[in-house]
Amino acid sequence: MNKSTMPSLFVRYLDRWVFRRFGYTLRLLPHPTPPLEPWWTDREFLELWGHVADRTRVEPPSAYMLRQLVAHSRGLGGEIAEVGSYRGGSAYLLAVDGDRWVHVFDTFAGMPETDPRWDHFRQGDFGDTSLQEVRDFLAPLPHVTLYPGVFPDTAGPIGDKRFGLVHVDVDIHQSVLECCRFFYPRLVPGGILVFDDYGFPKCPGAKKAVDEFFLDLPETPLYTASGQAIVVRRPWMGLISTGSRDSDHGI
Repeated sequence: MNKSTMPSLFVRYLDRWVFRRFGYTLRLLPHPTPPLEPWWTDREFLELWGHVADRTRVEPPSAYMLRQLVAHSRGLGGEIAEVGSYRGGSAYLLAVDGDRWVHVFDTFAGMPETDPRWDHFRQGDFGDTSLQEVRDFLAPLPHVTLYPGVFPDTAGPIGDKRFGLVHVDVDIHQSVLECCRFFYPRLVPGGILVFDDYGFPKCPGAKKAVDEFFLDLPETPLYTASGQAIVVRRPWMGLISTGSRDSDHGI
């Protein structure tokens, strides 16, 4: 909240000791100038969104953020990856106007095995997709490669690659943790990990995995109003140590 809109001590005193004694309460009016929401006004984005809206569970603010991150990461070097693509909509947003390789991982058959301690989703959820359907949808983008199966079992072909942007949209604890372990050490300096599910109550395991992984690393997951969390990899210098947890993070 903007400090200028916060109630003063005097106003709070009036509210508590005067108005509420007579059954009333003071309420702040909405900010007269709410922030811009360009995902509803940006014509170029809206055209893209119209093409993918029924092929993704990513909401417009998050999709708009992905497009911004694609643009930001162009100068970093490295390729792009996505784990958890559902019906290919978000992969399209990552690849549509670029020439970097985009590596897309998904079972293309629904949610893999989940952990009821941390995950609200169950195996088979989001199963209304298929490899062939996504392949057909992304066929106009020849720089996209699909890897069907459970990540990271399918990650062998990209083990020696480096990444400037990785989109993680897998919803569940173990899958998010595996993405952190695999991609964090393969990010270029300044490379970006974006976790789609971090701030959503239906995905507590996703937030738990991110917070656990980055607990003793120099990067801080940055929470956004869209519910995403963004991690920007710091330069490698100074990150190497001999601590016992280094192998857990791939450093």
